[in-house]
Amino acid sequence: MRLLQDKKIIVTGCNRGIGKAILEECAREGAHVYAVVRKETEGFTTLIRGIQKEHGVEIKPFYADFSDEESVRRVAKEILQEKSIISGLINNIGVAYPLNSLAMTKMEHIRNTFEINLFSQMLFTQQISRNMMKNRMGSIVFITSSAAFDGGANIEYSASKAAIIGEVKRLAIEYGPYGIRVNAIAPGLTDTDMGQMDEKDEEIALSMNIMKRKGKPEEIASVASFLISDKSSFITAQVIRVDGGLR
Repeated sequence: MRLLQDKKIIVTGCNRGIGKAILEECAREGAHVYAVVRKETEGFTTLIRGIQKEHGVEIKPFYADFSDEESVRRVAKEILQEKSIISGLINNIGVAYPLNSLAMTKMEHIRNTFEINLFSQMLFTQQISRNMMKNRMGSIVFITSSAAFDGGANIEYSASKAAIIGEVKRLAIEYGPYGIRVNAIAPGLTDTDMGQMDEKDEEIALSMNIMKRKGKPEEIASVASFLISDKSSFITAQVIRVDGGLR
């Protein structure tokens, strides 16, 4: 029996990087996935076909722009119309602008970052959690960041990811009586497109974690699948740091 055998879960932002690794890991563990991405592409269609064939699961794509509230409401409604019992939701979608100081940052970038990284995910979770509350079960996982603790990224990214932690703590309290668990994963520097930096900055960043290397997307994904699974049935309101021992 695989860890997520026949569970119905939702993964957002899963066309590349950590989200793609989470999609692949959940499918490997037997989950049927509602995969939410920004737009339909040939590459994503090919990806999910390959994953379905390899692991014998169903992956159904949905498309939404998380900078637009109505788009988020629409995709949540489309998923709920599937009439499935949703066991898990992994909120991975996010945006980050190039590193800049607050003094040089456009308010447009700050608002857009919070809209995608926090507000839209909160709205999407609100809509999807109604299914979980009705069925009195489920697990919700947010992907935050080590920057939430150490300010190691842009002001808007660090602040939005820190806000997610407050959200997780509160939602765990609200949803606990319904049998729903809420946790977060805080990756450190990870080998993804978003995790690329110049050689000097990367050397400094790697010197700050005990293992002296970047994380791998699949190392984040394995923690996500564990938190969605019944193996973590007594874990809630936690932020699991997957950062190589960042100091």
